[in-house]
Amino acid sequence: MQTEVFAVKNVKCGGCASTIQQGLAGLPGVNAVEVNFPGGPVTVRGEGLERAALARKLAELGYPEAA
Repeated sequence: MQTEVFAVKNVKCGGCASTIQQGLAGLPGVNAVEVNFPGGPVTVRGEGLERAALARKLAELGYPEAA
Protein backbone atom coordinates (compact mmCIF):
# COMPACT_ATOMS: atom_id res chain seq x y z
CA MET A 1 0.00 0.00 0.00
CA GLN A 2 1.33 3.40 -0.99
CA THR A 3 0.66 6.55 1.05
CA GLU A 4 0.91 10.16 -0.10
CA VAL A 5 0.46 13.05 2.34
CA PHE A 6 -0.32 16.63 1.27
CA ALA A 7 -0.30 19.83 3.31
CA VAL A 8 -3.17 21.79 1.76
CA LYS A 9 -4.60 25.27 2.16
CA ASN A 10 -8.16 26.34 2.95
CA VAL A 11 -9.49 23.13 4.56
CA LYS A 12 -11.84 24.63 7.14
CA CYS A 13 -14.87 22.36 7.55
CA GLY A 14 -16.54 19.04 6.89
CA GLY A 15 -17.78 20.30 3.53
CA CYS A 16 -14.21 20.97 2.46
CA ALA A 17 -13.19 17.49 3.60
CA SER A 18 -16.08 15.91 1.70
CA THR A 19 -15.21 17.78 -1.50
CA ILE A 20 -11.62 16.56 -1.29
CA GLN A 21 -12.60 12.98 -0.46
CA GLN A 22 -15.08 12.75 -3.31
CA GLY A 23 -12.75 14.48 -5.76
CA LEU A 24 -9.77 12.23 -5.08
CA ALA A 25 -11.70 8.98 -4.65
CA GLY A 26 -12.29 8.70 -8.39
CA LEU A 27 -8.63 8.84 -9.35
CA PRO A 28 -6.86 5.65 -10.41
CA GLY A 29 -5.39 3.59 -7.58
CA VAL A 30 -7.01 5.55 -4.73
CA ASN A 31 -8.38 3.29 -1.99
CA ALA A 32 -8.83 5.77 0.88
CA VAL A 33 -8.69 9.51 1.52
CA GLU A 34 -8.40 11.03 5.00
CA VAL A 35 -8.75 14.77 5.56
CA ASN A 36 -7.91 16.39 8.87
CA PHE A 37 -9.25 19.89 9.38
CA PRO A 38 -8.84 22.70 10.04
CA GLY A 39 -5.65 23.02 8.09
CA GLY A 40 -4.53 19.46 8.55
CA PRO A 41 -2.99 17.14 6.04
CA VAL A 42 -4.73 15.11 3.34
CA THR A 43 -3.60 11.48 3.36
CA VAL A 44 -4.22 9.31 0.31
CA ARG A 45 -3.70 5.55 0.36
CA GLY A 46 -3.73 3.18 -2.58
CA GLU A 47 -1.68 1.39 -5.20
CA GLY A 48 0.20 3.03 -8.07
CA LEU A 49 -0.65 6.57 -6.95
CA GLU A 50 0.71 9.42 -9.03
CA ARG A 51 1.57 12.27 -6.68
CA ALA A 52 1.51 14.89 -9.45
CA ALA A 53 -2.00 13.84 -10.54
CA LEU A 54 -3.25 13.96 -6.96
CA ALA A 55 -1.73 17.43 -6.46
CA ARG A 56 -3.31 18.68 -9.70
CA LYS A 57 -6.72 17.40 -8.65
CA LEU A 58 -6.41 19.04 -5.23
CA ALA A 59 -5.59 22.36 -6.94
CA GLU A 60 -8.55 21.94 -9.32
CA LEU A 61 -10.81 21.40 -6.31
CA GLY A 62 -9.54 24.66 -4.78
CA TYR A 63 -7.20 23.10 -2.22
CA PRO A 64 -3.63 23.57 -3.52
CA GLU A 65 -0.69 22.03 -1.76
CA ALA A 66 0.93 24.52 0.64
CA ALA A 67 4.30 25.80 -0.44
